[in-house]
Amino acid sequence: MKKFALIGAAGYIAPRHMQAIKATGNELVAAYDPNDSVGIMDSHFPEAHFFTEFERFDRHVDKLHRQIENKKIDFMSICSPNYLHDSHMRFALRSGADAICEKPLVLNPWNIDGLLEIEKDTGHKVNTILQLRVHPAIVALREKVKSQPRDKKYEVDLTYITSRGKWYLQSWKGDVNKSGGIATNIGVHFFDMLHFIFGDLQQNIVHHVSETKSSGYLEYENARVRWFLSIDVEDVPADILATGQRTFRSITVDGEDIEFSGGFTDLHNRSYEQILAGHGFGLEENRTAISTVAHIRDAQPIGLKGDYHPFLSK
Repeated sequence: MKKFALIGAAGYIAPRHMQAIKATGNELVAAYDPNDSVGIMDSHFPEAHFFTEFERFDRHVDKLHRQIENKKIDFMSICSPNYLHDSHMRFALRSGADAICEKPLVLNPWNIDGLLEIEKDTGHKVNTILQLRVHPAIVALREKVKSQPRDKKYEVDLTYITSRGKWYLQSWKGDVNKSGGIATNIGVHFFDMLHFIFGDLQQNIVHHVSETKSSGYLEYENARVRWFLSIDVEDVPADILATGQRTFRSITVDGEDIEFSGGFTDLHNRSYEQILAGHGFGLEENRTAISTVAHIRDAQPIGLKGDYHPFLSK
């Protein structure tokens, strides 16, 4: 049984990590969040120590590391706001634990280089949750692409609209310096998925960027991709909105829909199983996706020119 600590226990994604820790037969012994709305812990690890002050959490983790050998933290799961991931992974490694970090791993590719140095110094490892890489439908599509001629280019449209209320832009997620913006916050795992399936990135053109939506064109070794991401409910197709749904997700490859809406419930469990078996996705696996979103954030949008996503013309 491995000992876990958790940073960001009050966050949206934290319960999936608690569930994965429990499902893999391990124990959460300490958790931290500046907010104390963490009643969900009662459903998973009611005996875990909880802290709202990082200094107290730091002291507790250090005490376990130095004084109580059988309580030493083996893994630290990080579910904090995006801009804090880098610092919290550094803390985990320097505390004698391996890190398991939510997406996006970091906001900029040079942060990866610094973490590689700390991995080398400490002998501990950063793992990340790239859950789409373990989704059966995505794995099957990757194998299909690999079986085709190496120079084949697929035509791909990626559309993801996940409506958010007015609260979103008032939270850290609405601050590009903290979240990285729409493409980073809700898109980075899709960009990683595209790289995973279609190979190295060759071209990155940005057509539109705003607080609530982003769109562009990506070309990979084996695909030309038009992508559109939004948190604006007005972008949900009318027929979908009429059914009461406020989200819309579509990926088409050469005009064929790729259905992967199901199978999401246990992807964190699968990710944890791989990490615990020593087969987790590390720092370098994240580099292409992080470089992709960093470029999107800094690029000058060109508008409705070239091969842009059809949703942009609405």
